[in-house]
Amino acid sequence: MKFIYGAIFLLLSITSFAQEVDQKPEEGQLWLEEVKVFQNELNEKFADSERSPLKASDRKSFEGLDFYKADDRYRVRAEFVRTIGEEPFEMPTTTSRMANYVKYGELHFDLGGHRYVLSVFQNLDATEDGEKPESLFLPFTDATNGESTYGGGRYIDLPVPQKDVVILDFNKAYNPYCAYNDRYSCPIPPKSNDVDLKVRAGVKAFAKK
Repeated sequence: MKFIYGAIFLLLSITSFAQEVDQKPEEGQLWLEEVKVFQNELNEKFADSERSPLKASDRKSFEGLDFYKADDRYRVRAEFVRTIGEEPFEMPTTTSRMANYVKYGELHFDLGGHRYVLSVFQNLDATEDGEKPESLFLPFTDATNGESTYGGGRYIDLPVPQKDVVILDFNKAYNPYCAYNDRYSCPIPPKSNDVDLKVRAGVKAFAKK
């Protein structure tokens, strides 16, 4: 009998050890680290006098942007659909300037029990040197705009998809520069890119101190 109990104990010990060895870092922990890196890099940029969009007077009292608490409900899997043959167009901005873009594709996803389709764009102004942009541009609006977030909507940068499924993380949504300084000209999100619920993720409205 002692032999049987000993064998069982040994088997459980080996199994437990194997699980500990094979265990990989939790995806959630890695995701949280990504969000922290995004927030830290954004704060470092805003504190840097050479890169910050803030007015000099606002930068003096700048202690960091206000973010929603990271929430994995706003990190969704989206089907990427490449749109071929799209014509370049001029996207209106907050000034008289028109920005040159082309629709690159669509993201189809579920959020809050609703189905959404948002367009992602390629900035043609950034490709005059013949190099492809490293990311795609996703401007969007949602029901928090004008309340807890900037009234003109927010942006998300996405790597050019290599697969037909991508991760769309609204925790990495940020404000256009014109939310901080009226000397900037910022693309206005198209009406088709409206998410008609409150996306409580990413950067909040800027509050001067």
